[in-house]
Amino acid sequence: MSPAAALAGLGRRSLRAVLPEGVDRRGISVLSTGHLAADLFQGSVPALLPFLIRERGYSYAAAGALFLMGSLGSSLVQPVLGIYADRVRASWLMPLGLALAAGGLTVAGVAASYPATAVALLVGGFGVAAFHPEAVRFATHVSARRRGTGMSVFAVGGAAGFALGPILTTPLVLWLGLPGTGVVGLVILLAGAVVLVSIPHLERFRVVGERHLTAAAGVVDRWGRFSLAAATGTTRAALAFGLQAFVPSYAIAELATSEGVGNAAVATMLAASAAGTLLGGRLADRLGFRVTVLASLVLQVPLAAALPLVPLPGVFAVMGAIGLVGGMCFYPLVAIGQNAIPRHLGLAAGVMLGLAIGVGAGIVALLGVLGDHAGLTAVLWTIAGIAALGVALGLTLPRDP
Repeated sequence: MSPAAALAGLGRRSLRAVLPEGVDRRGISVLSTGHLAADLFQGSVPALLPFLIRERGYSYAAAGALFLMGSLGSSLVQPVLGIYADRVRASWLMPLGLALAAGGLTVAGVAASYPATAVALLVGGFGVAAFHPEAVRFATHVSARRRGTGMSVFAVGGAAGFALGPILTTPLVLWLGLPGTGVVGLVILLAGAVVLVSIPHLERFRVVGERHLTAAAGVVDRWGRFSLAAATGTTRAALAFGLQAFVPSYAIAELATSEGVGNAAVATMLAASAAGTLLGGRLADRLGFRVTVLASLVLQVPLAAALPLVPLPGVFAVMGAIGLVGGMCFYPLVAIGQNAIPRHLGLAAGVMLGLAIGVGAGIVALLGVLGDHAGLTAVLWTIAGIAALGVALGLTLPRDP
């Protein structure tokens, strides 16, 4: 066998290991690529904050408000678009959303004023909102027989996007200044083109996928259970976004390091989260969604409490561990929400990935006010308290159907 053939065989075996039978490989790969691009926008926004604080003189509260604007559009619009997608075929929202996210990030880097920057990030958030409901629906459909594994691969795209946010944005802004965000915007736009040309392939899975899901979960919508899943997702989002937004500034103010090192700590967390999402998907298929979510939430509490107690090398280790265990629970939580209201998949995705995350981002804005008045160490202790609240809510989650 030639070396090229051996390498190709190894690649096919690796792909089968990540995407076993029951998951459409082309479909989930395209959706994961689009998810990477959408969350690349969201990962880039917190990476910009230290530069905006330094170059434009924004306060911590003002920077936290910009973070909120980047998520507010997603939180407000995504549930509405989810309801719309439940009633009509709206696959075109995915490439349109990525185009809006690309434009919003690009304009944010060159905007001349604080209001213009805020509006650009708001529009980019609208784009993220447009992408997610249909993307989660199709990810569910193309991985119906191995839902935990397929959804975890889809989630890896998002985790990779969050991780690439600071990895790409930090050197580009250091090299080109704030207009370097345009290069990141171009990456998002190219991913949108990939999703656009793949829509006919994805549409093949819509009808059969929806029939299978409603048959497996039943046709009764349980809104109380769904609300508990959304509340639990909110605490998880507040913890993750709070660390993304304020660990870089904490590292600068309390540990005497640079913007690049602070963003590298966040990138460590987000890269580890990608591995955690794959692990969480496999565990969810074997142990169940609820068990996986509870294990993840419980493990985050001591890790978050350790963060303000360790020196700079320890910050990297703790952030990596938080990313690993935190990534395990995100899409199992989405699956619990979808199981609770199987006739409203778009709305479930819109709330779990939009409203819950948006409320979490709103909590980040409040953490910015706390940081201005009590310091960033107090912010980290508050985030540890949010992790403990997540465990209390997680204990109320229903058992898997």
